[in-house]
Amino acid sequence: MANGKPNEPQDESKRRFLKYAGTAVGGLVVGGVVGGLIGANSKAGNEASPAPSPSGSTPAAPSDRDFNQALMYFNQDQFQTAEAAAERIFPADDLGPGAKELGVAFFIDHQMASAYGMNARDYMSPPFHPGEAYQGYQLTFKRQELMALGLDALNEYSQDKFKSKFAKLTPENQDAVLTAFETNEVHLKGVPAGTFFNMLRALTIEGVYADPLYGGNKNMGGWKMRSYPGNQMSYFDVIEKEGLVKLEPLSLHDHLTS
Repeated sequence: MANGKPNEPQDESKRRFLKYAGTAVGGLVVGGVVGGLIGANSKAGNEASPAPSPSGSTPAAPSDRDFNQALMYFNQDQFQTAEAAAERIFPADDLGPGAKELGVAFFIDHQMASAYGMNARDYMSPPFHPGEAYQGYQLTFKRQELMALGLDALNEYSQDKFKSKFAKLTPENQDAVLTAFETNEVHLKGVPAGTFFNMLRALTIEGVYADPLYGGNKNMGGWKMRSYPGNQMSYFDVIEKEGLVKLEPLSLHDHLTS
């Protein structure tokens, strides 16, 4: 199910995505303006965790805490379902971390709590008429309502078909559930299941490549897989150098704290 291709091996699908999706990395997703929700992020590229205390616990110093790792909209079940589903869409492999390690579910949660999730800039009053595919989102649901409805439905369908919550299923069964939603085999409350799946997939990819300030792309792992330099303030000192210059990526947060 990696990147929305149900019957393709995970590693091959991800390799193809990373190879051919370079245009997606240069646009809004990595520009740091996806949802208009800016949180307080910890230092990108956190150092190794401190040694455990004698009691076995490893309390983090206040300066090391990632305050983006906090829920703003989802309940725990919805968050765990989003995390598991995003990992199947963008799984970890030998090329780098997957959606779970990159904190993509936090990114999606924060987007749902933002003006984007509440459709604050969209006309949402009746009368409602069926729209054309090229017109984009045309549903009466707010995005946050559609996301919550879809995540709850993932769990309900998983319970009915496999007798377990989605997050507890095997990867193969999770793929089967996501495929059923992607192909509209599941009936939601007045919403095509494929519409929910497409939004979830798009937000997953955005969360992989968005600036870490928005909650995903933890430690800029998504950018590092693409050798993308992130949000550099200037290229003045390298623009005249010959050959390919590899830069350590920078987040918007790096400039806020510099």
